[in-house]
Amino acid sequence: MAFHSFNGRFIAGLALTGFMLAAAGCQSGGNGILGFGKKDTTPPPPRDPKVLASQLLAYCPKVTLRDGTAFFNTYAKGSQKPKKKAAAQDAEAAALDASSDEQDDSAKIIYQASITDVTRDCNRADGSLTMKIAVAGKVVPGPMFSPGTITMPIRVAVMHGTEVLYSQLHQYQVQVTNPSSATQFVFTDSNVVVPEPTAQDYQAFAGYDEGPPKKSTDRKKVAAAQ
Repeated sequence: MAFHSFNGRFIAGLALTGFMLAAAGCQSGGNGILGFGKKDTTPPPPRDPKVLASQLLAYCPKVTLRDGTAFFNTYAKGSQKPKKKAAAQDAEAAALDASSDEQDDSAKIIYQASITDVTRDCNRADGSLTMKIAVAGKVVPGPMFSPGTITMPIRVAVMHGTEVLYSQLHQYQVQVTNPSSATQFVFTDSNVVVPEPTAQDYQAFAGYDEGPPKKSTDRKKVAAAQ
């Protein structure tokens, strides 16, 4: 009888120990007994940064407008205020003269043109990317309006970093006849050809480009008079 009682207690103790171990395994966040079934905390491998061939084939550089290239004004003659004259011995006046640019007189505007939208289309052939870049805008009559033709300098360019792949200045003409409403226009450059890109890192630009400001002849006249 004593032997039977001892075996019973031993078996009961084993059962209780097994239950406690199982309960500890369930409460340990899923780590399991002896480490089996541990949760994998290894970070996933980094994504491959390479662009897929299908994505590169579908890539068409976006066209953007640079600051200051969305508007173009045409003025009547004598519409710009002359620069201040500065005496050679007056350093302060000379500094003011150098810092003051010619100011536009809005009352002398004949037309004001603006670009309202840009878009593009791309094709690939023989290792080249051909882009068709379109510029949409409007011409609004100004206070000095007179019917006629306005010539707008529109530049289209494609850059790869600091490298200029394409740059062309177009003198685009628009006939304006209605003094009471804006005249819509659409300009298209269909001959933008650049090397086929190997990454999505081309930049396309479109906008007005009037070139460097014209030098005033006032100073030359003053110098000649002296």
